[in-house]
Amino acid sequence: MATPSFSQEVTVGEGQFRYRVADGWQRLPQGWSFVEAVGVAVDSHDRVFVFCRGEHPLMCFSSDGTFLFAWGEEQFNRPHGILIGPDDAIYLSDDRDHTVRKYTPDGELLLTLGTSGQPSETGVRDFDYRTIAHGGGPFNHPTNLALGPGGEMYVADGYGNCRVHKFSPEGELLLSWGEPGEGPGQFNLPHGIGVDRTGRVAVADRENDRVQFFSPEGEYLDQWTDLVRPTEVFFDREGNAYVSELGRRAGMFPWMTPDEQSTGGRMSIFDSNGQLLARWGGGENPTAPGDFYAPHDVWVDSCGDLYVGEVTWSAGGNRGLVDANCPSLQKFVRE
Repeated sequence: MATPSFSQEVTVGEGQFRYRVADGWQRLPQGWSFVEAVGVAVDSHDRVFVFCRGEHPLMCFSSDGTFLFAWGEEQFNRPHGILIGPDDAIYLSDDRDHTVRKYTPDGELLLTLGTSGQPSETGVRDFDYRTIAHGGGPFNHPTNLALGPGGEMYVADGYGNCRVHKFSPEGELLLSWGEPGEGPGQFNLPHGIGVDRTGRVAVADRENDRVQFFSPEGEYLDQWTDLVRPTEVFFDREGNAYVSELGRRAGMFPWMTPDEQSTGGRMSIFDSNGQLLARWGGGENPTAPGDFYAPHDVWVDSCGDLYVGEVTWSAGGNRGLVDANCPSLQKFVRE
């Protein structure tokens, strides 16, 4: 397969996790746009699937950036998260539709979790997670999904709820856990979710600045706190955790004030015990290759290359807070 050419050589990371920035990697059809790449995932053939908020919600590229196909037009209210299973099934969360759906790679619908357009009752008001009175059932603005080793599905739920829901592979609700708050097992916007090789469920508890770990039965185990508004967590085959962090300069709720003294968007890599292995970004120049404005999703392919999707438009681009050329998808080639 052809190696893409890069407009400039920029390297990021440290130690065993150094990357070359593949600036301008993807080649979109003329006139097409992601608007923002809310989710990115890679299948068993290293094809890269981008879930976005443009006119063509699901786009597929080869690993060298060649556009392959697209589908999903007029099927989603607001795309939010993507996961690809070991059988290459694609799971997509639609937060404003209050559903999570499972598809074949070419777009055939296989399963729907939740009821389209019907949020569960949690007491939330005006999209404000601080007003959630109690945990509810599936779903109220679900965000992301992860798979357990037996195909069980864990859904982080989300902007209007404060829970994680576990489903059987067939879609039967098995259990839910979580309540609003800052204590162990409580959530303020459970945004990202992953399952490590031991079966621990990791939840990116965004507005509590932490990743919490649970047993498959929802028992609280541990937390990592060296994070600033984490949005997603992805585990590689060695058990390392890749965490995208929104930071405190973008993607603010109306009651928040950007903090230029804190970090902006960044990527962090930890070992299975929570030791920091590499970190880069910070948002000092969010339009520059290798830096970030609003990281939202992360995935690692079979070569160890890293893909990061960003919500550059809704996090501030729609208000002129970042240059229109700020990327919404970056690829990092492991050295």
